[in-house]
Amino acid sequence: MNLKKYRTKSPWILHYNTGSCNGCDVEILACLAPKYDIERFGILNKGNPKQSDILLVTGPVTKRARERLIRLYMEMPEPKVVVAVGVCACTGGVFRGMYNVENGVDKFIPVDVYVPGCAARPENIIDGVVRALEILEKKKKDLQLTRKCTGTEELEYLLGKQLNRRKIVAEGVRRCYESRRD
Repeated sequence: MNLKKYRTKSPWILHYNTGSCNGCDVEILACLAPKYDIERFGILNKGNPKQSDILLVTGPVTKRARERLIRLYMEMPEPKVVVAVGVCACTGGVFRGMYNVENGVDKFIPVDVYVPGCAARPENIIDGVVRALEILEKKKKDLQLTRKCTGTEELEYLLGKQLNRRKIVAEGVRRCYESRRD
C-alpha cells in the first residue's frame, strides 16, 4: 500500500525548542487543546524526526542547541518543511546578540515559513502550518518530477531551481564548529 499520498492529509510535526522563554511553546500546546484542536485535521505532534514532515522551531538558537537542531533537520526525510515560530526563532528577538545565542534559525537550516509574534498566537501558528502543508505538497511534486525526469538538461534545470539543502546544512555545521573553536 502506498502511504505517500496520505502525507499531506496527515502531516506529523516535530516541535523543537532551541532556547525560548516557552511563550511560543505554550501557544503550540494551545493548538492541540480542545479550543483549536489541530489534531482533528490529522496533524499530529510526534517526537521522532524520522517520521516527521514539518519541523516547528521555537526560540533563538543557543550554542547548546544548534548541533541538535541541525541533526534533527538532517534526520527528517525529504521532502520536509521548517516553520520558525515566534520572533525569537525568526530573528533572535529580545535575545539577539547575547553571549550564548546564535540568533535566528535560518542561520543554520533553511526556513520555509516564518510565523512572527511574541508569543505567536495559535491562529497564526495554524496558518503557518497550513502554508507549510502547501509548500510540502509543492516539494513533493517537485521531488516526484525530478525522479521521473530522464533528460539530463531537464534534471539540471530542476536541480538548479531547488535549494541544495545538504550544502546549506553542511555550511551550518561548518559554522557551528568554527564558532566552537573561538
